[in-house]
Amino acid sequence: MRLAFVSFETVFHRDSETNHRFQTVLELLAAHGHDVHCYCAKFWADDASTLEREGITYHAVVTGLEASKSFLARLPFVLAASNSDIVHVNAHSPAVVLAASVGATLARVPMLTEWDGDGGIDDDRWTRLAAKRGARILTPSALVATWLRERGADGDRVETVPNPIDLERIQDVPPGEQVDVIYARRLDEGANLESLLLALAELRGRDWRTTVIGDGPERAMYERLASDLRIDDRVSFVGDCSLEERIAAYRGAHVFAQTAEHCVFPTEMLWALASGCVGIVEYHVDSSAHELVEGWDRGFRTTSEAELADAILSAGDLEHCTFDDRFADYDRSAVAEAYLEQYRTLEEAYGLL
Repeated sequence: MRLAFVSFETVFHRDSETNHRFQTVLELLAAHGHDVHCYCAKFWADDASTLEREGITYHAVVTGLEASKSFLARLPFVLAASNSDIVHVNAHSPAVVLAASVGATLARVPMLTEWDGDGGIDDDRWTRLAAKRGARILTPSALVATWLRERGADGDRVETVPNPIDLERIQDVPPGEQVDVIYARRLDEGANLESLLLALAELRGRDWRTTVIGDGPERAMYERLASDLRIDDRVSFVGDCSLEERIAAYRGAHVFAQTAEHCVFPTEMLWALASGCVGIVEYHVDSSAHELVEGWDRGFRTTSEAELADAILSAGDLEHCTFDDRFADYDRSAVAEAYLEQYRTLEEAYGLL
């Protein structure tokens, strides 16, 4: 299958959550043997108009990010000549969605839009127009799907496809040091690590140890808070870690706590749950993390520091695990198949099979 992916900005321009998710889809489908092409602003140094990298062909529609208007003007004609079976668009920019829609129409092939929702989804005229485009509208979570329906998207066309993890990779990493509670996220203004620290302070009389993975502008503030709460001797701030180091830490930990206020898909929590952690989520209206633990006997949803402390105690009664095959549907192969099923369904609907 020849697939045309469209993203004005790529992960090679800026490593955002949105661009990373879109790049992951390209890599998944290229690894499954499909002919993957990405139409984007140029990010490589030489004069070539295309770049081959790890099974993906990148096409420079324009020479750089400063040429956004030219990208919109050229894109429909580039897609019309691409000889693709599917057009798949990163919806970070509504204007790009609208331009790609014209190109897919000229090419007479179906178009899918990929809405990550990182940073929220604007409620303006252009976003509402873009939300109505696409034979399929893909989101990482029910939270983002709801946002899009509120912007006018046809609910029958909205589908949820999660971010993938690699279960084989988890099983290949030996468990690390055993700790009671682990937290992992960039320590910025949305981390809300204070909720966990306050809950742990309520358990000051108990025997526990906690690891905090991640760095960021608020790290010093959180370290001071742990000291003020007189729990700093049992909370280890270890900074940024590689994926292998994080997996080892998750396999050694008993509980993963998710307290961030904003989260369109809790990828790091998913790695931890598949690594055997009990999941404790503090509910927030702009976070989808609770979706992973609803209806699961090793998951807790809380709404306050007191409930979070109680959940940590209750989690102690559950068996310590180092792997959970319940999350097989989130494995890279299963997520790739979910995308391919969307493509095949649309090709059949368009009479292209």
